[in-house]
Amino acid sequence: MAGFEWKYNLSGGRPLIQTFFMADTETLTKGDMVNLQSGEGDLAVTTDTAILGVMQGAENPDDEASSGVVAGTDSTTLIKVIVNPDAVYEDVDDTTARQPGATLDIAGTTGAQILATSSNTEFNVVERKRQATDPTRVVIMHALHPFNA
Repeated sequence: MAGFEWKYNLSGGRPLIQTFFMADTETLTKGDMVNLQSGEGDLAVTTDTAILGVMQGAENPDDEASSGVVAGTDSTTLIKVIVNPDAVYEDVDDTTARQPGATLDIAGTTGAQILATSSNTEFNVVERKRQATDPTRVVIMHALHPFNA
């Protein structure tokens, strides 16, 4: 399954997980990037300007399918999101050669989000890939994370 996974924080430490109401009646999948929209979490798309981090699941286990899928209700269902501004996320499905400092975008729908060629600059590559099969590790661009403002 496509999506993102937290690997570490540039400053060290553990992931900071906070809960947010879902901004829409929609489906989110563990590993989806989440955007902060009017104080609530929404599936991140390219051009979003407040990308929080990666969805970890529903706060209430009854709201989550065993596969990490949350079919939530607007302003009712709570989701857990990693929100460290310096969190490094991994896309294991990205097989393109990348160099540190390269910028990338997000593409795809819930459960199928991937890194894409940069036109809106949502992510910055933080590690050189030695082989195409190595995962791509990125951070959310500083200016796009709402806790960096």
